[in-house]
Amino acid sequence: MSKTTNNMFRKEVDLNNLPPLTETQLARLKALETREIDYSDIPPLTDEFFKNGNRNPFLKPVKTSTTVRIDADVMAWLRRQGRGYQTRINAILREAMMRSLSS
Repeated sequence: MSKTTNNMFRKEVDLNNLPPLTETQLARLKALETREIDYSDIPPLTDEFFKNGNRNPFLKPVKTSTTVRIDADVMAWLRRQGRGYQTRINAILREAMMRSLSS
């Protein structure tokens, strides 16, 4: 079924019942399949490259709310450092997670 709204055309497609590819589409796919890509001007990615990488500064990880039981002295230590103790808890846990993943 096709719909038109404000000069926009939208077509609904049943992904379980796709139309067959045309001869032109099949020829284009075949050309892509046999195409060779020249990688000679791209340097290989070494462990050193990834070691120096930085997380995307624009990435905002999805946060989840949880309840955690923390020893009172640990919580007091975190709060004594000033505002942002929850952010510090997350940073400490992330550092531990990254160490675990890299070993």
